[in-house]
Amino acid sequence: METTNNPYCKICNISNLILAWREARKHKTKKSDVIKFEQDTIKNLLKLHVELKNQTYKLLSLKTFILRDPKTHKISKSAFRDRIIHHAIVRVIEQIFEKTFIYDSCANRKGKGTLFAIKRFDLFKRKVTNNLKTEAFCLKADIRHYFEEVDHEILIDIIGRKIRDEKTMVLIKVILQNNPYGERMTFNQKGMPPGNLTSQFFANVYLNKLDQFVKRKLRAKYYIRYIDDFVILHESKEHLEEWKIEIGKFLRESLKLELHPDKSKVVSLSRGADFVGFRNFFAINY
Repeated sequence: METTNNPYCKICNISNLILAWREARKHKTKKSDVIKFEQDTIKNLLKLHVELKNQTYKLLSLKTFILRDPKTHKISKSAFRDRIIHHAIVRVIEQIFEKTFIYDSCANRKGKGTLFAIKRFDLFKRKVTNNLKTEAFCLKADIRHYFEEVDHEILIDIIGRKIRDEKTMVLIKVILQNNPYGERMTFNQKGMPPGNLTSQFFANVYLNKLDQFVKRKLRAKYYIRYIDDFVILHESKEHLEEWKIEIGKFLRESLKLELHPDKSKVVSLSRGADFVGFRNFFAINY
């Protein structure tokens, strides 16, 4: 099969599956499902290859458990063989979408992460406050129940604009339908398991529409997003309050999402702003 413009063929490729297996097993080699799969790694990888090639691949049911850290979270975990497929998919389609993402989308991207986000916040803070000499403000926002509320129909439409390959799209739909927020029903449903690599990647694909709106329509200079947690820095509190209203409207109308009413507010930078687990503040240098 031709692989140049055929993402599905690249996903199925045994070399891609071997690399996906290596990525999926990192720091997991002592887990029981990994050990079981690796009792005959080659046979199991070839089985996945044949199932994908013949389009007979089916996901195993998610395992759901409660995690308290200290808050209580319901976590759903895919079987190891399915996590290999998640890596295989992302390895191929990530390069298609990566060039469309803004620079300051920080989560689940090579060379980025929480430390990158904090450094960007510090840089923007210095710029917006004239090197910590004047007051400025931060719109600190969070999307309510994000992973539970991602609309599959909208996500598939976004992905389908970049990927025209029907087999790849069918596989992505199969992945999306295996979620903990309902039975495997007809396709127009919501939700993605936050622990899946595909869910983390699709989170950036879905919210790239928000990123483009904030950067292109609102023309916000100092905007950073980490999954469903984002900040915008500006000299004017009133300006940020207006942007908050516009962003809320955009999320409702374009992505069927809502800002978290308690976690989305405009705060003074001198009083501090929470972002990616850190409290960021400064003292004005008069």
